Amino acid sequence: MNKQKEKLEKKNRRKYRIRARISGTVTVPRLRVSKSNKGLYAQLIDDEKGVTIFGMTTKKINKVGTKTEICFEVGKEIAKQAVAKEITKVVFDRGGDRYHGRVKAVAEGAREAGLVL
Repeated sequence: MNKQKEKLEKKNRRKYRIRARISGTVTVPRLRVSKSNKGLYAQLIDDEKGVTIFGMTTKKINKVGTKTEICFEVGKEIAKQAVAKEITKVVFDRGGDRYHGRVKAVAEGAREAGLVL
């Protein structure tokens, strides 16, 4: 098996292991973060109904800076929208990615804007 397939399989195993333990509700939704080479996507999900409450992406942020700084702003923006809908606590789902860099920046931005992770 080549290295790319092996890395993807390991990431998928981590992702499913995480998802087996956590789920979101209406009052405490799941903050899902997924990243690609071009951007990062964050969304609040209610797993009981199977719906996305709302989402945010780095493409919607009009700020110049590093990818990490823009991801921090994504976390702040998603937290502002959550607080507007009276959501104060969320469950963080990193989706199999390591908790550092851009993923960590989203979590820190959300915490700074008032969410409890």
